[in-house]
Order: sequence, then structure tokens, then C-alpha cells
Amino acid sequence: MSFQESYEKFNDKEKQMFSNICNQLLFNNFLSKDKKDTKDAYYFVLNYKRMFDEYFEVMGWEVILSTENGAIQLYNRNNKNMLRLKKNESIILIILRILYQEKVTSYTDSGNTVSVKVDEIHQKYESLEYKKKIYKTDLVQIIRMFKRFNLIEPQGDVTRGSCDIVIYPTILLAVNNYNIEVLYELLQSYDGGISDEEAN
Repeated sequence: MSFQESYEKFNDKEKQMFSNICNQLLFNNFLSKDKKDTKDAYYFVLNYKRMFDEYFEVMGWEVILSTENGAIQLYNRNNKNMLRLKKNESIILIILRILYQEKVTSYTDSGNTVSVKVDEIHQKYESLEYKKKIYKTDLVQIIRMFKRFNLIEPQGDVTRGSCDIVIYPTILLAVNNYNIEVLYELLQSYDGGISDEEAN
């Protein structure tokens, strides 16, 4: 059955949901089964994966589905329309990935999500002993940016070090499944005056 034939079988509500999810993927890139406001979208894509594949394929996008982690990513095969992260943004992203990996094995009742404090992120950054430190205001801005991409979810005022940050398994797609040693090596490579352009 062609895409058009499958689409015409949708009722009006399903057509609207398909449209909304396509726009959501283009804007947010990630969907998590464990995030309340993307859970329905995740299962809709899961049920109609072939249609989403066909729709995005003509534009050079690929819908990556990880059922094991309950995560979906929209990835551009031609490396177009990609967000270029600044150095500190790249570092914080890898730190979030490390914290997720370090904590997920001890979380038995929370699905695939883990929770960390803002202070834990800052402390992990400080432990790397970079020549240039990160200001709390910069960290807050980075946290808010990654929230937009459904990678994390602050549970309160992110300007407070005691604020909990939920990390979703979408982080595994944002930063490929490197082992912890490789991730730490990546972090060490960012010291010594690397420019923002080199940090991507």
C-alpha cells in the first residue's frame, strides 16, 4: 500500500496528529516514550513507522527508532539542518550522557530515565579541571536548550543547584553509545583552547 493510500485511511484526527508529529520531529528532533508530552507521539510513530519513513525519506531524513530505550530521533542523512553546538554545549551534552550511563543501572523503578541535580552537572564539569570555567548562567541556558530537544526535563527552578534534572534515554541517540572511557577521552580533548567551531 502506498503512502497516499495509507494516509487516506486516516481519519481527520489521525491526519492532524501525523502532521503535528512531523512538525514536532523537525523542530525537536527527539521523542521519548518516558516523557509525558511526547509519549503519545512516540507510540503513533511506532505504529505507523513505515509512513513516517516514506514521508521523510524524500527530504533526506531518517527516522531512527530505538524500542529498547523508548526513543526516536529524526536524523538528516546529508548532515543538513544540524545544530552546531558551541564548545560548552558539547561538553555539557557529553556530561549528561555520562551521568545517564553512570546512574541508569541503579534506577530500577523509573523506566529508562534518571535524575541528577544541577549541582552534579556543574561538579562534573569542575572535576575536568578545564582552563576555562563555566558560569552558572551559561549552564542554565544550555539546560534550557537541551530541554527543547526532549533530552532532559528540569523539575523546578534551574537556577538553583538543588533542582532535579530528568535525563531521558533520547540522550543515547544524541550521543552515540560510546563507552564511558571514550566519553571521558572526548571531554579531555575539549581542553587546551579548542574553539567553538572545532567542538562539533
